[in-house]
Amino acid sequence: MKRHTHKLQRTLLSATLLGLGVSNVTAVHAAGFNLLEQNASGLGVAYAGSGAVAENASTIYYNPAGMTNLPGLNISVGGNYIIPAFKFSNDRSSLPAAFGTANAQFSGTRLGDEGDNAGGGAFVPNAYVSWQVSDRLFAGLGIGAPFGLATDYGDGFMGRYHSKKFEIETINFNPSLAYKLNDTWSIGAGINIQRIKAEYEKSTVVDMRSQVAGAVTQKYIAAGVPAQQAAAMGKAVGDQYGPILDGEAKVKMNDTALGWNIGVMFHPSEDTRIGLSYRSRIKYKATGDTDVDIHRPSAAMIGAMPAQLQEIYSLVPGSLTSSSSASVTLPDTALLSVYQRISPRWELLGDIQWTGWSSLPKLTIKSDTLPDASLDLRFKDSWRIAVGAMYQVAPQWKLKAGVAWDQSPVRSAEHRPASLPDNDRYWLSVGAQYKPSENTAIDVGYSYMYLKKSHVDNTNDGNLAQYGRLNGSYKSHGHIFGLQVSHRF
Repeated sequence: MKRHTHKLQRTLLSATLLGLGVSNVTAVHAAGFNLLEQNASGLGVAYAGSGAVAENASTIYYNPAGMTNLPGLNISVGGNYIIPAFKFSNDRSSLPAAFGTANAQFSGTRLGDEGDNAGGGAFVPNAYVSWQVSDRLFAGLGIGAPFGLATDYGDGFMGRYHSKKFEIETINFNPSLAYKLNDTWSIGAGINIQRIKAEYEKSTVVDMRSQVAGAVTQKYIAAGVPAQQAAAMGKAVGDQYGPILDGEAKVKMNDTALGWNIGVMFHPSEDTRIGLSYRSRIKYKATGDTDVDIHRPSAAMIGAMPAQLQEIYSLVPGSLTSSSSASVTLPDTALLSVYQRISPRWELLGDIQWTGWSSLPKLTIKSDTLPDASLDLRFKDSWRIAVGAMYQVAPQWKLKAGVAWDQSPVRSAEHRPASLPDNDRYWLSVGAQYKPSENTAIDVGYSYMYLKKSHVDNTNDGNLAQYGRLNGSYKSHGHIFGLQVSHRF
């Protein structure tokens, strides 16, 4: 036992060091931005039966009760390389309506282009260790990235007033315990310590009319004009001459929050396992900063203006900064999984998963000294159904295949955000497992993700003045390549 304890300490340290790299994860390839790819051993069967198969220590994430299937000390490390593609084609997109007013005559704004492929490759690592403490008690630690998102269209994208770049990164530490009640039933539970970082970049309408009105009002008051009259005169100047300009906004936020997960495993026979697990919502109160760079007219352009306009444009700063915050509740999930061995060579797997995406009806970013910004998302709860099979070709080799339907939380063109141009996903997966020894397994897998053509007609809940219209369609797909190495001591 002492020898195993020393090995466990070294393994925990190695897993923690690997986990430090997870914060760079910015991929997205489960519906929404929930990353199912918490191991690579399940990739080949499209993650069918993930809460019941319990073939290595990654069961800590999918169903901690599965640790009771793993005697001794087990480690499992690996990762998936995810390559999504989101390509926009324009139909009837338009600039924010504010740029069509006389106050925006010097904004220099143009519609732009269809943008770059908004997807990009990213590596999603994972690390797990489980330890049999006694005949009935098991302990473990999982490290991964349950949520991630990255879309980047480039600077000239015509939908840049909705989004240019959006990134969500998470790292999750999941210490867990499992207890074997008897030969038929096991239970498990864990705590999730999750860190989130988010970055959002977009072009923005910088409306300086109220700021100009305020500055002119103070000037009149200083000259002895009564306050009420000065305010009316200042408003008149601001409304007529206050500039509306183009700007670039960047929001950076982070937070750490807690969640929990539980699971139960039922063994009605030696060849059958049924798993049921639940992961809680995680509520964040993220804080950070919003920076806005303002595209002021050139010095030559300002110098050519009438004297009154020159004075007004001198009031426009080059940038604005404010502390910001956002409350975000990431969804809970419930998973029902089945594993069935039907012969010495064939194993069948299946699962049904529910995700509570309605926890994100909108995303509101509140700022101390800048206007609040809100994205109208209206996400809906979603389902995922997967089936898979494994075939023992030879004592050391096993082949895998699976398919899945992954429902998107985005259900309408009006609420399909540029930051996540999502649609239902169809998984086609294959994989293989090689066992060089009785206690070591090497899994490889590949999945192709098909998404039907997705239409978008987003005005952010009718806010044409600030966001304009993003109207067109997306062609999307994805590839996932995975490798997992597991060993039992």
